[in-house]
Amino acid sequence: MVSRQLNSVCGRARGRAHRAFTLLETSMAMVIIGVGVLAFVDAQKAFVTNNNWSSHAATGAYLANEIREFARRLPRHDPVTGLYLGGAGGSTLMGWGLEAGSSAIADINDLDDLDGLRLGNGGSFAGPINGFGEVIQSVDLDGHVIEGTDIAGSMNGWCQTIYVQKVDPVNFGLVRANNYATPAVGVVPARNVDGFPLRVTVVVTYQGPSDAAPNEVTRMYWVVPP
Repeated sequence: MVSRQLNSVCGRARGRAHRAFTLLETSMAMVIIGVGVLAFVDAQKAFVTNNNWSSHAATGAYLANEIREFARRLPRHDPVTGLYLGGAGGSTLMGWGLEAGSSAIADINDLDDLDGLRLGNGGSFAGPINGFGEVIQSVDLDGHVIEGTDIAGSMNGWCQTIYVQKVDPVNFGLVRANNYATPAVGVVPARNVDGFPLRVTVVVTYQGPSDAAPNEVTRMYWVVPP
């Protein structure tokens, strides 16, 4: 009797010892592992995205501030010719924008020369530039200059675009035409074409290898009083 009971217990133990995972159990284990892997991948992707965004935001702010530093040393209008209305009837604006034949950063000698300039990716000038007007070179993590960028020696994909606008002296949000001037009215004196505040706007964009078009990263503006 005891022998039969022992044999029965040993048989059940051997049956349990040789029992394998069922297909359902294996499938559930794969699902659990798969969910865990996907969660890890999503977390890693979010980390990389946030890290890239913060890095680009810092670079964009840096490049915008470099333009501001570069502009600080410039007079509002050409120090030789100034800004005036000339031509037939005295209605043609003279002296606004980069002078004909200017092809280098060193040719920029006043604020209105900056209007419409694009420095860097897709622009007419090499760039981006720093506060000294020097092209900022691309470097790797070890600090070595990277050769073969889109514009020789520049930060690949980055661009500084600058706009200079005349604004109303009592409302900086109101843009006036470049040739705008006001005559004297009563006790209010006339305001010549060169007597208006200038609003300078810097837009920093970046176009990555997989981007179809440049993306705006930073926009900065300030007003220079007359």
